Amino acid sequence: MKYYIAKTVEGNFAAVVDRAIEALKAEGFGVLTDIDVKATMKKKLDLDFRQYRILGACNPPLAHQALTADDKIGTMLPCNVIVQDIGGGQIEVAAIDPAVSMAQVGNKALQTIADSVTGKLQRVIAAI
Repeated sequence: MKYYIAKTVEGNFAAVVDRAIEALKAEGFGVLTDIDVKATMKKKLDLDFRQYRILGACNPPLAHQALTADDKIGTMLPCNVIVQDIGGGQIEVAAIDPAVSMAQVGNKALQTIADSVTGKLQRVIAAI
């Protein structure tokens, strides 16, 4: 089962990261965390790694609904969106599919929220 939503585009890595952040904003998400995996691997392990960013995205009203429906769901928040250089001028943008991950919880109220978030993230990925 595919647990993510993804799209590959051509372009400049930093510009694609910016487009992803703007697309997230357009769907009501803020970026709470921005992890530069390449820089972290270099600093912590002295390893060279491709350009790879993990954006921790949160839609506050939907996060509040999810936390109200299940107080442990914070273990699965925020929604992660990755931007990675896959070579040849190709940049992949991928996001978790909350409907798939939340289905394992078995909470119908939570599933409705997850379906809404999935729709928003599908629009984010399509907009890039």
